[in-house]
Amino acid sequence: MLEVNPMRTRIAVTATMLTALLMPAASGFAQSPQKAATLTVAGQVGEAKLLQIDGKSYVEIQTLARLTKGTLSFKDNRTTLTLPGTEPETPAPPSQVRAGFSRNFVQSGIEEMSLIREWRIAIISAVEKNIPLSQEWASGQHSQAEKNLALASAAESTDDDRNAFPLLSSEFDNMQKLSELYLAMRTQSAAMSAGEFGNGPLEDQILNCARGFVAMTETRQFQDQASCH
Repeated sequence: MLEVNPMRTRIAVTATMLTALLMPAASGFAQSPQKAATLTVAGQVGEAKLLQIDGKSYVEIQTLARLTKGTLSFKDNRTTLTLPGTEPETPAPPSQVRAGFSRNFVQSGIEEMSLIREWRIAIISAVEKNIPLSQEWASGQHSQAEKNLALASAAESTDDDRNAFPLLSSEFDNMQKLSELYLAMRTQSAAMSAGEFGNGPLEDQILNCARGFVAMTETRQFQDQASCH
């Protein structure tokens, strides 16, 4: 007597397997001697005959379904045995696109804009007070702003996040241009007017882009900012 513990998972049996269960029986009897054996399922009433063919055991699929109180379903060339307590697999629902800004992206974006603001103010103040800023200092500002930009990119999770990220990237690029302009003028010992440098078109663009970005995040919906391009 052979006992088999009931499987609690979904079992898929192809039609070719079903054919192997039924068709080769006659030839199998002729080719090798059979041993009488039965299959029982623990906890279930009844038994099924086992066919011994070439050293392998086979059971008729309908009988197995009856023993396990399972159900058979057929589709195309596939036969499925579903056991009691096993729910059919259902496809995962399609992911829904979230509207608006995510909290993590807004936080990362504001941190990036705040750093760029401090970077810009430091340069304008250096020009006004004629205090030189070093290349090392500018490189440190660049590295931190680049890191914050990467964090904002990693925080993207909605369409609005993805649409707004290029604005952050453009602001970073423009600030880098302003910093390089300052360093070039300082290296050349060129006379810099605080009024002219602080009110140039590039500096105005950086300032307006930052204001527009912050205002946009307050509404929690993306609105393109022309000053950032």
